[in-house]
Amino acid sequence: MSNAKEVRPFGIRDKVGYMFGDLANDFSFIFASTYVMVFYTKVMGISTAMVGTMFLIARCIDAFTDIGMGRIVDSSKPTKNGRIRPWILRMCGFVALASFLMYQSFLVNAPYGAKVAYMFVTYILWGSIFYTSINIPYGSMASVISSEPKDRSSLSVFRSVGGTFAGILIGVMAPSLVYYTDEAGNQVVSAGRISLVAGAFSVIAVTCYLLCYFMTTERVEYVPKTTEKKSVGATLKSLLTNRALLGMIVSAVLLLLASLMGQGINVYLFADYFKNTSALSIFSLLMLPCVILMAMFSTKLATRFGKKECGVAGMAASAALYLIMGILHIQNVWGFVVGAFFAMLGMYFFQTQCWALVTDVIDDVEVQTGSRDDGTIYGIYSFSRKIGQAIAGGLSGWALGWIGYDSLAAGQTQEVANGIYNLSTFFPAAIYLLCALALQFIYPLSKKRVDSNVAELRKRANAQKNA
Repeated sequence: MSNAKEVRPFGIRDKVGYMFGDLANDFSFIFASTYVMVFYTKVMGISTAMVGTMFLIARCIDAFTDIGMGRIVDSSKPTKNGRIRPWILRMCGFVALASFLMYQSFLVNAPYGAKVAYMFVTYILWGSIFYTSINIPYGSMASVISSEPKDRSSLSVFRSVGGTFAGILIGVMAPSLVYYTDEAGNQVVSAGRISLVAGAFSVIAVTCYLLCYFMTTERVEYVPKTTEKKSVGATLKSLLTNRALLGMIVSAVLLLLASLMGQGINVYLFADYFKNTSALSIFSLLMLPCVILMAMFSTKLATRFGKKECGVAGMAASAALYLIMGILHIQNVWGFVVGAFFAMLGMYFFQTQCWALVTDVIDDVEVQTGSRDDGTIYGIYSFSRKIGQAIAGGLSGWALGWIGYDSLAAGQTQEVANGIYNLSTFFPAAIYLLCALALQFIYPLSKKRVDSNVAELRKRANAQKNA
C-alpha cells in the first residue's frame, strides 16, 4: 500500500462510495428476499416445502462459507489498491450473473427433479458462494477505510441509507414490472418480466459495485501477523469467547428479530385490525425519513456520547413507546402511524450504527490478541444475522398460529385482531428492551474503551513503522 502521506483524506467520496456498495448488495439480496420464492412457486411450480428446505440447507452451508470467506479475506496479501477492497472488483460480475441465473424459466416444462436441481444449484451458487464472496469483504472494508470512530460511524450511516434506498426502489418499482393483470383481473407473475427485471438489477448492481470500488480508499495499513498462525478452530474458539463480539451478535440478532417480525405482522395488522391496507404503503415509506433523520444526527451523537451509550438510549426509548402504544390500544390507523414513526426513531438510530460496532469489535480483538481478523469477525457476524433472519421468518407464522389466525376466513374475529395488535406492539417493546439490556450489560465497548483501543492501535502502528 502507498505511503500514508499520499493517500487521499477520508471524506464524502468514501461515504457515498461505501453507500453504493450496500445499494449494490441489496439490488440482488432484497429482490431475492421478496421475489425468489414467488418465482420458484408461481412460475416454476415448485412446492413451498421444497423451497423452504432449500433455504434451510443454504443457511447451513452459509455457516461454512461465511466464516471461510472471512478467513480468505484475512489471509489476503496487500496490493497497490488495498487488501480487502480488490475483492469487490474481483467478484461483482460473478454475483450479478448468479443473481440473474436464478430467475431463468427455460426449465419450466422440464421434469420436477430437474427444476428442483436447478433451483438448488443457482440459489446456493448465488447466496452461499458469490454473494458471500463479496458481502464479507464489503462489510470488512469499513475497518480499513478509516481508523477513526467518527468516520466509521458515518460509514455505517451511509451503508444503512444505501440499503434503505434499495429497499424502497425495489418495493416501488418491482411489483408493476413483475406482475401483469390477466383477463380475469388476477395479478399474475410474468416469467419473462421477472427475468428482465433481475437482469436490469444485476447490471445496476455491477455499476454500484464499481462505484464503491473506485470511490473508496483503504487507509489502515496492513501489519503482518507476528504471532504463530492459529488454526480455524482455535481462532473461532478465541473469537466466540470474546464478550464484545457476543454482545454485538446478541443485540444485532434481537434487532433483526423485532424489525423483521414486525414487517411480517404489519401486513396483517393493517388488513385485519385497522382494515386499511392503503395506510400500509405510507407506513412503509416512513423508513426513508427515519433513516434520513438518523443519518443527519446519529454520527454526531455517537461521536459525542458513544455508539453503545446512544444505542442503549435509542432502543430503550423505542421499547417504551411501543409499550405505551400497546397499552393505549390505538384504534385510529393514522394515530398508530404517527406513534410508530417516533417509536422507530430510536431503533433506526441503533440500526444506522450497528455496522460500526463491527469495526469497534475488530479493533478490540486486535488490542487483546494482536491478531486483526476483519474478515473472520464479519463472517461470524454475517452468519449470525442470517440465523436471525431465518428465525424471524418462521416466528411470524408461528405467532399468528398462536393467536388463532385463520388464513381461510374472510375476516378475523375481534379477539384475533386484538392479538395481532398486541403482537405488533408488545413484542417489539419486549425485544427492543432486551436489545438495550444486551448492549448495556454484555457489550463492553463504551466510548472510553473504543477511544482507548484506537489510540493503542495507532501507537502500535507508529512503533511498527519506526522499528
